[in-house]
Amino acid sequence: MDYKKTLKVAKGIFWVGYNDEKNGLHSNPYLIIEGEEALLIDGGSRPDFSTVMSKILQTGINPDQIVRLIYQHYDPDLVGSVSNFESIIHNSELEVISQKQNNIFIQHYSTVSKLRCINKLGKSWGFRTGRRLRFINTPYAHSPGSFMSYDEETKTLFSSDIFGSYGLDWELYLEISETCKTCTTHNNCPEGYNSCFLPGIIKFHQVIMTSKEALKYALDQVSELDVDLIAPQHGSLIKGKESIRFIIEKLYEINDVGIDGVHNKGENHIW
Repeated sequence: MDYKKTLKVAKGIFWVGYNDEKNGLHSNPYLIIEGEEALLIDGGSRPDFSTVMSKILQTGINPDQIVRLIYQHYDPDLVGSVSNFESIIHNSELEVISQKQNNIFIQHYSTVSKLRCINKLGKSWGFRTGRRLRFINTPYAHSPGSFMSYDEETKTLFSSDIFGSYGLDWELYLEISETCKTCTTHNNCPEGYNSCFLPGIIKFHQVIMTSKEALKYALDQVSELDVDLIAPQHGSLIKGKESIRFIIEKLYEINDVGIDGVHNKGENHIW
């Protein structure tokens, strides 16, 4: 894939991120275009703004068509560029959608747009065409106001940090073969890959999530959904119900998550 270009991942959904070959933490902003409207999910950091905006323009839309900026938690790697977007989007309808706990911090980045809370929106938002996003609260996975967004039309779950990973061997899509599902080692990949994807996913969740209980609560919410594509804010996209189920099962098995690992193994477990 040519990661210098915008990549379509589902109907009306575009990956507008970039492949950071020097750092293992890849950020994935997503643009949804529906009719004459568009919205941006987890738009990226301030240094990433020029790259993300260039990708948005590659889709052919006018930035003024963006009516919503959705931020699924308040970390600077996804919220840092909000003021840049506000300065370039000339649309009186532009609003920021997040959670009230996130908005306390987002207001320090955003000075123009109205901040809306997903709970007060009835945990959903719709385009004029009728296409809707559902919002699912995932508290403390990893922040108090964390949530996911589910596109009902394409069955795409924008999962924020959940299902994220860390690693330099990055591809946009996670390839999970039948061999992967039965493999019992993370070394000497029988498929011939340079490295196994699972350690990066496991370590990411152990470090980023606050506890196993918080992670389990979030996974329970995912398990209730009919999902064809998981689009995390970090790491690779996961496509297909079997692959998604495999990763969910692996995440349920993780121990020493967040504060649990500190209690069990000490601070060195994280750092």
